[in-house]
Amino acid sequence: MERAPRPRDPELPEGVDAGGLDRSLRTELRTLSKENAEGVGGHLVMVGRALDVEDFDLALAHAEAASRRAGRVAIVRESLGLVHYRRGEWSRALAEFRTARRLSGTHHLLPLMADAERGLGRPERALELAATPEAKTLASAEQVELAIVVAGARGDLGQHAAAVLHLSELVRRTTDRDPWAARLRYAYAAALEADGATDQAQTWYARAAAVDALQETDAAELLGEEEAPWVVDLDDGEDEQADGGGPPAPGAGTRQ
Repeated sequence: MERAPRPRDPELPEGVDAGGLDRSLRTELRTLSKENAEGVGGHLVMVGRALDVEDFDLALAHAEAASRRAGRVAIVRESLGLVHYRRGEWSRALAEFRTARRLSGTHHLLPLMADAERGLGRPERALELAATPEAKTLASAEQVELAIVVAGARGDLGQHAAAVLHLSELVRRTTDRDPWAARLRYAYAAALEADGATDQAQTWYARAAAVDALQETDAAELLGEEEAPWVVDLDDGEDEQADGGGPPAPGAGTRQ
């Protein structure tokens, strides 16, 4: 039986190669030949560009091309998993994240894996992942992201008060200057709203919108604001002192 012909790789624009990647990502490609590393790196650059403009079909084409050429490189499988994740293809995303985790030996994908379990309608499994010993070793950014996922999983199970409680301390330690402030405050507002605390939820949606310069949430839209309102945080100094440097920043991509 003859094999099906290999799909044709999408063309790379002129000048797009591994040089467009961060140094840490280029390091992961050193196991490849120089020519292959340049091509794979170029496809990864295009994955990022396509995701930025939400061209998920193009992102998938480049991610699959990179995977065909370097399927044993963790960042390649992680990129393919992220594309499937952004497309809402939870089973495929989870499979790729598991492979990337096995290849890299790291656990930074646990928040995305847990959220993919939520997407598959398995919030209990998301909570199980969050309770593993490996979750406690996560870097700062992933810890906050996992907290948001856990709150979402609690909400999926109808445990809205538990979702609020899970985020309450973390959100109060967050200042306006923290890069994760908008997403965390938005998640807290959503948990409050689901728990019936409508007035408090509106307050936290406003606080999220006030610092959402990158428009990571739709808080301003929910409030009927075309632009994020200007809010003065009178407790900023106290929060910073209690925070001791602030909670970790969430990673990108998890569902609200």
